[in-house]
Amino acid sequence: MDNVFYRNVSATFAEVEHGEGIYLYDSEGNKYIDACSGAAVSNIGHGNKRVAQALARQAEKVAFSHLSRWTSAPIRELANLVADLAPGSLNKLYPVSGGSEATEAALKMTRQYYLERDAKTGKYRMISRWNAFHGNTIGALSMTGDSRRKKYTPYLLDFPHIESCYCYRCPFGLQQETCNVECAHALERCIKLHGADSVAAFIAEPVGGAAAGALVPHKDYFKIIRQICDHYDILYICDEVMTGFGRTGTMFAIEDYGVIPDMICAAKGMSAGYAPLGAVIAKDEIFETFRKGTGSFVHGHTYGGNPLAAAAAVEVIKIVKEENLAANAKKQGEYLLNRLREKILPFPFVGDVRGKGLLQGVELVQDKQTKQPFARKLNVAEKLTKVLMKHGVVVYPGGGMADGENGDQFLLAPPLIITRDQVDELVEKMSAGFAEFATAVKSL
Repeated sequence: MDNVFYRNVSATFAEVEHGEGIYLYDSEGNKYIDACSGAAVSNIGHGNKRVAQALARQAEKVAFSHLSRWTSAPIRELANLVADLAPGSLNKLYPVSGGSEATEAALKMTRQYYLERDAKTGKYRMISRWNAFHGNTIGALSMTGDSRRKKYTPYLLDFPHIESCYCYRCPFGLQQETCNVECAHALERCIKLHGADSVAAFIAEPVGGAAAGALVPHKDYFKIIRQICDHYDILYICDEVMTGFGRTGTMFAIEDYGVIPDMICAAKGMSAGYAPLGAVIAKDEIFETFRKGTGSFVHGHTYGGNPLAAAAAVEVIKIVKEENLAANAKKQGEYLLNRLREKILPFPFVGDVRGKGLLQGVELVQDKQTKQPFARKLNVAEKLTKVLMKHGVVVYPGGGMADGENGDQFLLAPPLIITRDQVDELVEKMSAGFAEFATAVKSL
């Protein structure tokens, strides 16, 4: 009997037995390329002995201490490593245990930051984008802009959303090469509508992740966003839960856009799945406002900053740096994108292949010319995912991005250690899976 309450309570799952590098093996001996790193988590691959040894050493010393009473060598070392890597004055690390906790903490940190400046402030609203996922806690889900929020709408905060950087289905009917980056200027219209005196922050992923499949914005998008935020005294929170620590080809994806956010939310690749960990990386200026004000951030989670998770992250980040994995992500990502566009894009049910570094998306459509999506009830992305697993490839499916209900896509986010030969192996296996699915999709 299996007493696990799975997300999909009617599904039957293969049982993972072990992992090695970019590969996973199930209990029956089948081998899979982990082409999504679970959920863009396993950046340094599976079974890394250096991290395992670091965890063992720390567990023998002390596995847990509460950050409200103790600091530790691993958490201090982690904070210093991150401060050296993050842009500008983003030097202060507030540790939590995952991505949703990170964005939730950023929400609260934002509100209290303005209260520290002015106890009578009216700033509280967080503006985010449609086709964006920021987490599953109530605050994080309030900022989220995809179909996962629907069932919980009565519980959610009434935060505004603006159009996303969805160039394949541009909400303004424009082309990226000639547009005026209307999706960025939409932020200013939203601020004016609600009043700058009530808006505290804008949160956005530098490359859209799970909600729509690797949406890459216009090169000037975040420069415009930064100017708007500065003009109206609004913080920009960069959600790098999925993109941070090398995935898109730089240590933080926002670096490619030439702007410095006020906070970065991180998780996933920070500890690469070897221990649950997340963080808010805040500017010195924000930290100093708290220090010179009440001196206390009224928020916290039990496991935030525990020595075991911090020790894992320290070793992971050292590996990412020493092995130049961000550079490898850029190099192999460019190669993978070209191979996918060569081998996968020609299929009649593939509308778009997009991405940056080793965060890439494939959007599936019923009609390539009109971009008509498949109906949600057909579950096309999930069906294709199962076919790909038969061919030894694990991807990360999603849907609803075309119109809030319909649409199918999946993410590719293989470990950053992937080689050129392994990219070829991945594309070959995917091509075989797509060829098999090409027959089945005709009868849907």
